[in-house]
Amino acid sequence: MKKIIIKYLNEEISKEELQLLSAWVKKPENQETFKSYVQINHKLNKTYQKVDADKAYKKILDQLDDVHLEKRPQIIKISSNWLRYAAVFIGFLLIGVVLIKKLDKEDSFVSTSNITLELEDGSIQIVHENQNTVIVDSLGLIVSEQKENELIYFDKVALRGAEEKEPHFNILKVPYGKTFGIALSDGSKITLNAGSQLKYPVHFVKGKKRSVILNGEAYFDIAKDTEHPFVVNTKDMDIQVLGTQFNVTSYTQDEKTYTVLVEGKVAAKSKLQENDSIILSPNQRVFFEEGYLKHESVKIEKYVGWLSGQLVFIDDSFAVIAHKLERKFDLKIVNEYPALDDITITATFKDQDIHEILKTFQTYLPFKYTIKNGTVTITEPDQK
Repeated sequence: MKKIIIKYLNEEISKEELQLLSAWVKKPENQETFKSYVQINHKLNKTYQKVDADKAYKKILDQLDDVHLEKRPQIIKISSNWLRYAAVFIGFLLIGVVLIKKLDKEDSFVSTSNITLELEDGSIQIVHENQNTVIVDSLGLIVSEQKENELIYFDKVALRGAEEKEPHFNILKVPYGKTFGIALSDGSKITLNAGSQLKYPVHFVKGKKRSVILNGEAYFDIAKDTEHPFVVNTKDMDIQVLGTQFNVTSYTQDEKTYTVLVEGKVAAKSKLQENDSIILSPNQRVFFEEGYLKHESVKIEKYVGWLSGQLVFIDDSFAVIAHKLERKFDLKIVNEYPALDDITITATFKDQDIHEILKTFQTYLPFKYTIKNGTVTITEPDQK
């Protein structure tokens, strides 16, 4: 069917092929898919005129009713603009199914340099940066739209008139050296930092909390919905909000989980102590210390600078800095000079590469370093 749709798209379809396409569209499961594609198509390109899926479907059938078969197939030209928009999108999506469909078992290995999206059906798709496309599952159904470096999910009720009874989850994984964004179906926006993973519902369920699971670091701008609190689950604490902006840092390899509030109000609840919770005000962070939640006032730019590509260090140890550099530049740092662990560094970097940053650190304490095969090795300086 893909070839027939492509021929239809290129205005090279014969009458016989057009009837085959009609038979395919008349099947209920295909009809629903077609209607969804037309609706999403309107969302993808606002310059197209508004298309009514039911009218588009009916007009295809009307078009086919006018087709009279001859002994030799004849090329049919279909000039209606609205119909071409629908057909273009169907053809585009079916091609996309081939390009980004569920990986075969022999191709299941995904390079750590790629952003990946695991769908509810278990398929894993590579998400390429700076593209405008759609994500479809192994059945060819639309999951989300990609605009540049953000995945956009739509409200299923508004899109298809259907309501989810149970949530279906996607998992977005962002490797070292990259960041990526998500616009959830409720309008909330999330930006994942390098080396992070987020599990989240494709659509939220009415009457239930909006919950996501974070491993890594992310900035949250949550759409307000008093009836459905938003909860971020991490390894040490759960953060509940109604509508606000905050940053959560919870890498598995890091000792502490931090939540920093930029705007609004959040409640952090410990997973270790049943009655241990703290309500944060803007410019405060909450963290674990000696098994309990603690909070303090902080400089926000240190925790959200990464959103604009900055590295902001304020009295940070070299061990903490090394982890951030590894994630930022997709490198491994091996420190063989213990004296570096005894200093703290305050500095801000924007567009500097790893060499420029390390040379700045050398002004705090001289050291030598080499970079080979993605590994930075730091050693004691030569004795004079």
